[in-house]
Amino acid sequence: MRNTLQRRNWISRMYLPVAGAALAGRAGISGRYSPIGASADIDHPSFIPTNSAYSLISRASATTAYPASEVRFCGVPPDNAEALVRSQPGGLIMQSKKHSTVLTAALAIFALALLLTGPRALAQTEKVVHNFGNGKDGVQPRAGLIFDASGNLYGTTLTGGADDGGTAFELSPKTGGGWTEKILHSFQNNGKDGYWPHASLILDAKGNLYGTTYQGGTGLCTSNSTVIGCGVVFELSPKTGGGWTEKILHSFSYGTDGNYPYGSLVFDAKGNLYGTTYGGGANTYYGTVFELVPKASGPWAEKVLHSFNDNRTDGYYPYCNLVFDAARNLYGTTSSGGSLGDYGVVFELTPGAGGTWTETILHGFLSNTNDGITPNAGVILDSAGNLYGTTTGGGVYGYGTAFELSPKTGGGWTETVLYSFGDTTNDGQAPYADLIFNGGNLYGTTAAGGPSDGGTAFELVSTAGSWTETVLYSFSDGDGGGPEGGVIFDTTGNLYGTTTYGGTNDAGTVFEVTP
Repeated sequence: MRNTLQRRNWISRMYLPVAGAALAGRAGISGRYSPIGASADIDHPSFIPTNSAYSLISRASATTAYPASEVRFCGVPPDNAEALVRSQPGGLIMQSKKHSTVLTAALAIFALALLLTGPRALAQTEKVVHNFGNGKDGVQPRAGLIFDASGNLYGTTLTGGADDGGTAFELSPKTGGGWTEKILHSFQNNGKDGYWPHASLILDAKGNLYGTTYQGGTGLCTSNSTVIGCGVVFELSPKTGGGWTEKILHSFSYGTDGNYPYGSLVFDAKGNLYGTTYGGGANTYYGTVFELVPKASGPWAEKVLHSFNDNRTDGYYPYCNLVFDAARNLYGTTSSGGSLGDYGVVFELTPGAGGTWTETILHGFLSNTNDGITPNAGVILDSAGNLYGTTTGGGVYGYGTAFELSPKTGGGWTETVLYSFGDTTNDGQAPYADLIFNGGNLYGTTAAGGPSDGGTAFELVSTAGSWTETVLYSFSDGDGGGPEGGVIFDTTGNLYGTTTYGGTNDAGTVFEVTP
């Protein structure tokens, strides 16, 4: 049976108060809804409801006419993510790391004074391309989309499908308008296949799709003494004459291997895959960066490049994807850790001799300032080597930020907060997804906020060194709500993305925003 969506007004339980309550920080937070069954309603005092980390990167630009598919999309992790990691064999009882975040009266007055000077709202036309939830259709798309060279869209849903393990789907434009959906694969909880995919898909030059599921496979990770698997990396290949074939490239385990991959994948120039896991690794709980190398046949060979650690220096619990620079350095974020208060970091991994990789912490996020906290999304690079990303909380108003990290001459990086979300009731709140560049401007989504608290699609424009936000569209239940993945452009400048709930069946949508 399909899991019931447990809707909540979860924004009132995040960083900033509703109706003047004291700032909660990270205490007692649960997500909007969760399909995790018995573990669905966990209020973990050390976990922010970033309900699924999604990411997408596709650098097969030679095979696509859609340059926007070279960006990544992230979304949000399940409420029981940390509980799952810490409940594995040999695990400790879940621990709560208490953080003190105080909203001062002066800040509240300052925020009130700015209510009339909030973001611009630009009239856009939104159209629901597809309503999920009919029959054996997927439910809850929590990741962004990708285009192929023919203009078809591909994505995943967390649940639904023939076996309620989620789906990989294709949307093809019809002559005369409209779109046709095709389920490419329904994931199963059968001890071999993965299930519950959080991340976006990526394409290779041959048209094969690659992705991750955060549970399933042959690994022996457990929840409430039930084996749920540790997640997989999979490949979907088109068959001659129609249909798709799935191949499991790697099943994660609970040992020194990573487990629970929430993010998407990225290829290097040799065709190797890279990604992150939320848990596992040499330090048991805290996650990994991994590489998968193809073999002549069978599963791919995995190598753990870095095991994160809760040592008050390193970051841990990465949700999202990685990105390469021209020198083959990898960049990413973790949602926790760092030396400045356990609010996450931006890190770099540099390849060395003999296949070694060295980690450098580029920035540790800090509460009690205007800095953001708890990044769920990955980062993107511009042509000058600057990094851009979002945080789900923090900033001036506590509802998240967009930030830039710029390399300094002689070493080190400088962070600039480009925008703090939530300065008015019409602004978006809680950006979980990666940003995307188009024409020098940044675009993204927020999972909440806006007049109906259904989230927003936004644009950030730089003028003379300062950034101005425009809310392109505010979502409501009827046309979808809670977008946790990013957006992607088509060749005519239309934006496409997904919402996790709402629509005709309250099971999520694919949307198009037209300027």
